[in-house]
Amino acid sequence: MRAAEAGGTSVGGRAWARLRAILASSTFRLALLYVVLLATSMAILLGFVYWSTAGYMARQTDATINAEIRGLAEQYRRRGLAGLTAIIAERLQRDPGGAALYLLADGTGQPLVGNLNRWPPDPIGPAGWMDFRLRDFDPGMSPSPSDRALAARAKVFRLRGDLRLLVGRDVRELTAVRDLMLDALWSGLAITAALALLGGWLISASVVRRLEAVNQVSREIMEGDLSRRVPSDGSGDDFDQLAVNLNGMLARIEQLMTSVREVSDNIAHDLRTPLTRLRAKLEWLVQGPLPAAVRAEAQEAVADAEELLGTFNALLRIARIESGSRRAAFARVNLAALLRDLAELYEPVAAEREQRLEAAVPEELWVVGDRDLLFQAGVNLVENAIKYTPAAGLIALSARKQAGEVSVQVADSGPGIPAELREKVCERFFRLDDSRSSPGSGLGLSLVRAVTELHGARLELGDNAPGLRVSLVLEAAA
Repeated sequence: MRAAEAGGTSVGGRAWARLRAILASSTFRLALLYVVLLATSMAILLGFVYWSTAGYMARQTDATINAEIRGLAEQYRRRGLAGLTAIIAERLQRDPGGAALYLLADGTGQPLVGNLNRWPPDPIGPAGWMDFRLRDFDPGMSPSPSDRALAARAKVFRLRGDLRLLVGRDVRELTAVRDLMLDALWSGLAITAALALLGGWLISASVVRRLEAVNQVSREIMEGDLSRRVPSDGSGDDFDQLAVNLNGMLARIEQLMTSVREVSDNIAHDLRTPLTRLRAKLEWLVQGPLPAAVRAEAQEAVADAEELLGTFNALLRIARIESGSRRAAFARVNLAALLRDLAELYEPVAAEREQRLEAAVPEELWVVGDRDLLFQAGVNLVENAIKYTPAAGLIALSARKQAGEVSVQVADSGPGIPAELREKVCERFFRLDDSRSSPGSGLGLSLVRAVTELHGARLELGDNAPGLRVSLVLEAAA
């Protein structure tokens, strides 16, 4: 159950990381800029279309009303009030359910003839135009989503004798058309923006996916796996050409690094045999009858030969580890038992130097790896701590399991390592200035790092205040 939850969390974390990568990508930002520009241009274009169409229809309505008023005014001048009343009644009788609105009223607003039962309450606007709602004249009218769908537009014409003539049109259909156009325009704008965002998202996701492949390969190469290559899809596009060029460069770098490593390994291998013979001869010479001064010099030569042999053996051991051939020997290892053996082995050595070696290790800590190499890495870390810790100092060996990982720490109370040099001390033959006069080859932490990389673990160097704290973090075995 916990594994399933952890897996779900991991998948969710990767999905969230991918989402953040897409949102933070320059491609997505360019896509957003494109969406804004496209939406703005579409809004301007659609607004112009709406203004042109709806405005034309409104102007046509006003022109129709003006034409009717001119015709009725002409009839009023020719036939008087009786003739005007007769024409209005005739028109209403001919088209009782039409869109035309007529109302002839006296000075008090009392209707004389027309299809409106009273004078509209809305004030008269400039040039005699007015807008009002038809619901105010017919309470039984069917409900509508808005008053806009019940709109009417009219113009007032004043006659002699304080009479007023209202001529208008029922513009519900015009309003419905305008609302439909607005809905269509907004929907079109929303669909356009959504499609643009979707296109930008898909393009960004594709670009981010291919860039992430390059970044992933780069990270693995920085961690030491020079065999990794950028995937290529064979499309021949810009990314594909970049992948081909990067792979060619990586192949050349790997070849050069392999050549350098092979040269150093071959030198170490070829010189180890003559050095072994030289040491044997020097030891045989020391055992013979020699003056005291000559014997002392010969013993120093034996020590120098042993130091050289140790350096060459360490180089060869690192080369074998980096080759990855030791992965075949991986098995479940109880790291807790290994660390207890290590503490038991080096506790007398620390006591001889008037140091305290304390171990805090649980009963079981299972990992998958090579037991001999893990033990050798622990030996190097403890020996370094003993070497640089002063008398009466403390060396703490501890281990714990947390969040699916096993962390092994070796902390001392020595001089420590400056933060800016903690990465360099893991390089081959690198030694701090203060330690150059002491015995050693500068390969101890290089071997530890090689073992760490072979096991896919992490090597972390930190400040123990005072001293150095080295952490080896491995994945816990299932």
